[in-house]
Amino acid sequence: MSTSSFKSHVQTVTDFKPPALLEREIGKQGLRKQILRRGTSWQTPFPGDEVQVHFSGHIEGGACLDSSRDKGTPFCFKLGQGEVIKGWDEGVATMKKGERAIFVIPPALAYGEAGFPPLIPPNSSLVFDIELLSWNTIRDITGDGGILKKIIKEGEGWATPRVNDEVLVKYEARLQNGAPVSESKQGVEFRVSDGHFCPAISKAAKTMRRGEKAELAVKFSYGIRKDEYEIINPDIGVSSDSNLTIQLELLSWKSIVDVTGDQKVLKKITKAGEGFDRPNEGSLVKVMYIGRLEDGTIFERKGSDEEPFEFVTLEEQINEGLDRAILTMKKQEQAMVTVSTEYLCSHEVSETVPANSVLHYEVKLIDFTKENQFWKMDTQEKIEACERKKHDGNLLFRAGKFWRSSKKYEKAAKFIEFDHSFTDDEKTLANGLRISCYLNNAACKLKLEEYSEASRLCTKVLELDPLNVKALFRRSQACLKTSELEKAEADVKRALTIDPNNKDVKVMYKELKEKQKEYAKNQAEIFGTMFSKMG
Repeated sequence: MSTSSFKSHVQTVTDFKPPALLEREIGKQGLRKQILRRGTSWQTPFPGDEVQVHFSGHIEGGACLDSSRDKGTPFCFKLGQGEVIKGWDEGVATMKKGERAIFVIPPALAYGEAGFPPLIPPNSSLVFDIELLSWNTIRDITGDGGILKKIIKEGEGWATPRVNDEVLVKYEARLQNGAPVSESKQGVEFRVSDGHFCPAISKAAKTMRRGEKAELAVKFSYGIRKDEYEIINPDIGVSSDSNLTIQLELLSWKSIVDVTGDQKVLKKITKAGEGFDRPNEGSLVKVMYIGRLEDGTIFERKGSDEEPFEFVTLEEQINEGLDRAILTMKKQEQAMVTVSTEYLCSHEVSETVPANSVLHYEVKLIDFTKENQFWKMDTQEKIEACERKKHDGNLLFRAGKFWRSSKKYEKAAKFIEFDHSFTDDEKTLANGLRISCYLNNAACKLKLEEYSEASRLCTKVLELDPLNVKALFRRSQACLKTSELEKAEADVKRALTIDPNNKDVKVMYKELKEKQKEYAKNQAEIFGTMFSKMG
């Protein structure tokens, strides 16, 4: 209990007999609990939550203490923040909503050897009858107390916005003294990563569910900068280095997918699609889309609901960025796709579409059909399909289109992954093709800087052919890039044992030795600095 919550006078001890319920100990310091009434849910409050309780208490074998029931007003405190005695923090943390329990709190978790004279003698155990009425969830979003979020109204579902998503919120922000700073009663839309008004709103929005309302207690370090403050509200005359209170409601959000992982192709879902399936490489898709320049000028229009535009995915029939975005869509999904110039083909740049353009597409995926699945093919068809895809991958690799090339090699290998029905001759041919596809794909992954994937593909080759020098060489390249120097050295030495005159491997060995020297030098400098500080 908070010392200020006790009455200033001691009441006469009343007869109090705890019911004969099973008592249990909480923790290892002697805190005991008896449940008088079970709670109505399975949840318990977390440290930091603002809890509301009714209570009455007395010194064990002695005087009565305070009672919120007598006052008719619940007692509120933040759990686990030192606002009450330790016995309360530990005991209430075990309670469920609606639960009522008797807690016997030993001196070590109450007022200890000193007591609280004259009300509480030294080394007193305290007995409290506590009923947990409810709690407001409070979360320390930043981990340093910079943004505390108290949930006023629970949201729907389980999903929360991601960093690229576009959120629609209402908010009202005030300074500590109650002075208004900024508000948006009609709602404001912004991308989470771009932020709006102050960093706290973006950080909090990522933790909220649709329809959730929350109150934020924001330290000035997470508030608005001075220049922004003066623009928003120049007449208040209060320092901008002030804490804020923000009432925030998350109305909705639109999911934005970073299709290529580099923020160069973004897809904003405007209408959710059906089911779970999506097109893959080689699917026949039916779409309708409108392409616009940044100034809104329409430069391309394809298909309609009645006569959709048909094309095969990843066959360079449309620009790569749009192609890859459509691979992430579900049937009947509608989206806005933004494509940067890096994902335009050279033949697309013209008088209509200038160089360095950012293109905006309104797209609807009407339907799609995946290409003939490999398990429906006979063995000869599988081998021929693998060879065709591998050949396509080779052409794309030579053209520097490594992501597309990688997809071709992945698809090629899948045709012959399961060779149970192959003859011995077909298995030998399939193994050779599989090794070639894995090695070529590893080369793509190295170009794409996906080093762990490159290493994994080389390992698959070595499982089929332990003496494959190319696999050892490329895996050592991947390990060198991720500073796994011991693994890289083992692969290089093994490759040189197999092929002592391989020039590429010799160059790699020299590069590895130089990196090892550089690493040893850096380590020596680190240890030298550490020991000099210790001295």
